Amino acid sequence: MNVSTTIPVLLRPRRFGDDRGWFMETYSETAASAAGIADRFVQDNQSFSAFEGTIRGIHFQRAPHGQGKLVRCVRGSILDYAVDLRRGSPTYGQHVAAKLTDGGGEQLYIPVGYGHAFVTLEPNVEVAYKVTDVYAPDCDGGVLWSCPTIGIDWPLPASGAVLSDKDKVLPTLVEFDSPFEYDGRPLEPLPVL
Repeated sequence: MNVSTTIPVLLRPRRFGDDRGWFMETYSETAASAAGIADRFVQDNQSFSAFEGTIRGIHFQRAPHGQGKLVRCVRGSILDYAVDLRRGSPTYGQHVAAKLTDGGGEQLYIPVGYGHAFVTLEPNVEVAYKVTDVYAPDCDGGVLWSCPTIGIDWPLPASGAVLSDKDKVLPTLVEFDSPFEYDGRPLEPLPVL
């Protein structure tokens, strides 16, 4: 049995361009496996955010429906975050971020045990992501986007963050009882593409 990496991975699938535009394999099991991603993806999701400064997250799903995610921006641009939520990890509460754009085709893999969030960097943004398990409302959870312990410096417009009612009232890290266990591999910086 193949085991997926337990830390976030940044991918940049190759684009083949000519005077008509470009072609890209948005997912290749072979390429994902070469990057250490052995997860089986079972569902594709897509979101649309009308406003710059829309924050979605910091979300996760716990067992028995934990979700690994492979995220890409199909229109516009986002700053995408993975937050280490594995109890006992030396990097617990720390995060990595990657700018994902429609023009660059970058993808961020976020394994189970990490919270996921993004902020839109412009209006009318669409984000697509593959997940390793179905959505299960009873397993859904999150941490407050503005948690001072996590300390994300969100790049927001002067008008501020656009949030769902649910995301406004999530617990801080101090109030959070993590369902995830540390597996021996701390969060590492993402490579520069």
